[in-house]
Amino acid sequence: MQQKATDKPSLDVSNLIAFQGELGAYSHMACRSCYPDMEVLPCPSFEDALAAVRNKKARLAMIPIENSTAGRVADIHTLLPGSDLYIIGEHFESIRHCLLANHDASEETLSTVTSHVQALGQCRKTLRAMGLAREPFADTAGSARHVAESGDTTLAGIASELAAEVYGLKIIKRDLQDEGNNTTRFVVLARAPLAHDQIDGPVMTSFTFEVRNIPAALYKALGGFATNGVNMTKLESYYESDSFKVSEFYADIMGHEGMANVARAMEELRFHTKRVRVFGTYPMERDRGAT
Repeated sequence: MQQKATDKPSLDVSNLIAFQGELGAYSHMACRSCYPDMEVLPCPSFEDALAAVRNKKARLAMIPIENSTAGRVADIHTLLPGSDLYIIGEHFESIRHCLLANHDASEETLSTVTSHVQALGQCRKTLRAMGLAREPFADTAGSARHVAESGDTTLAGIASELAAEVYGLKIIKRDLQDEGNNTTRFVVLARAPLAHDQIDGPVMTSFTFEVRNIPAALYKALGGFATNGVNMTKLESYYESDSFKVSEFYADIMGHEGMANVARAMEELRFHTKRVRVFGTYPMERDRGAT
């Protein structure tokens, strides 16, 4: 079994990337895909992963921000503004669920499957056809570890192929998900932002803003993006507190403020809002151009 990064005090902090979850998690796979030469630092929560970078215990953090099936990852938009970190990259990881079990198990011996509730939901048709009872677990990689520790040949977990490698399990069935286009978008966070001239090719800029409490405030705030030809690829609202009085908005746009049209659009946005927080400008991994 692979040793946890936290058990290795001699690791070079400048070569560490933090993520939320256990070894074998999809976030771990994203780290391996983007930064194969970096060591990983598993963290119990998103707050811990962000704090590891902020407190210089890791150089980067790999954080999921949205999923094509489940939508926005809870808490991320409220955690980013207070993290004092900047987005320097993005990564799209294809989620390919595997049914994992102990080596003496087979599809015939299995009766129960455990995993994160979203993973169970994403595989519900297949699991129903297999006649397996479902038991929720805190996370996918944790369910794999639990199966390995149990030694139970009637129990399986749903997790990544990497989790099978980490916990010494065999893969009973690959591509267990009901839909084949399940993808998670991750952002890479660091203590310092990238400068515009550090980036080659198409770029994204991410930010949040709070509109003024006046009629048509959102319409006025966003008008500059339309008139200046700036493509906004994502816009969603959320509440920063439980008051339900003030809406915050998270947005992704194509381009950066060193471009004249983006600068004009952002200037108009700031004029019509109470606050704008720019999380960073970073290379675009997946094309958002018109089709």
